[in-house]
Amino acid sequence: MHTPGNRTKTIFLFAALFLSSCHHTPAAKHYRLTGRVLTIDLQSHFAVIDGDDIPGFMEAMAMSYHVKSPDQLKQLSVGDSVSADLIDTQQENTNGEPGSWIENIKVTAHSKTPPAPQAALHTPSPGDEVPDFSFTNQSGKKVSLHQYRGKFLLITFIYTRCPFPDFCPRVSANFAEINKQIPANAHLLSVSFDPEHDTPKVLRDYAFSVAHTHDPALFQHWEFAVSQATDLPKIADFFALTVKSEGGLITHDLSTAVIGPEGKIVNWYHGSDWQTSDLIKDVTTAPVAKGPA
Repeated sequence: MHTPGNRTKTIFLFAALFLSSCHHTPAAKHYRLTGRVLTIDLQSHFAVIDGDDIPGFMEAMAMSYHVKSPDQLKQLSVGDSVSADLIDTQQENTNGEPGSWIENIKVTAHSKTPPAPQAALHTPSPGDEVPDFSFTNQSGKKVSLHQYRGKFLLITFIYTRCPFPDFCPRVSANFAEINKQIPANAHLLSVSFDPEHDTPKVLRDYAFSVAHTHDPALFQHWEFAVSQATDLPKIADFFALTVKSEGGLITHDLSTAVIGPEGKIVNWYHGSDWQTSDLIKDVTTAPVAKGPA
């Protein structure tokens, strides 16, 4: 028999279950990562690891991984072989916390040879003139940075296979938001550092996916491009991307820059800790110099 008290409890339980289901978030996924340490950033709590294939999640590639425990980073040396637990929450970084990270890092083999000294990484600074790098866009056409002179150019670096929501997918989503409100005097350019995989067709399909449209008019103000493998070291050096010297693999450091109409850096952002409003502000408040000579 259901008494009024029992009915109240039943209704309360049903409401609790309903609210719980409405606020359900995907459970974090755990993977086993193995690879070799390429670089270590103690200040930012990152390690770049040339990782092996993770079946069902990610192909073998070098990427930058967040490490929550500084003590675990301190035990590592460049060249070490390591294993670690890779945690992916499947959520975008919206509150400053990483959506993915590695933990329980173990050194499985120390490097037999000491690492070569690393050259200081160039950091793009306001006023730096940007070289005329060339790319192939989503339509198979050659483009170069000089052709965008006279407009603000917002450029970011991605690769289409990136599985981490708070890395490439996040900056691409931010560019999609900027694309909705982009001023007439600005242009967006997403550049892939994965030339072996990101062909013009792949870039075109990716563009339609992240922009949520199949209208080719998209490319009038937002292009997707890829460089030749031989040009990657120079591009990476200028825009503060990290390049593995052996084999030319590009790691997953993120780099976004605003280039002024005269071809000089207005602002540069490392990682994904920038907001769409930051780039829009750069475009709308930067002093505009005279066009190119």
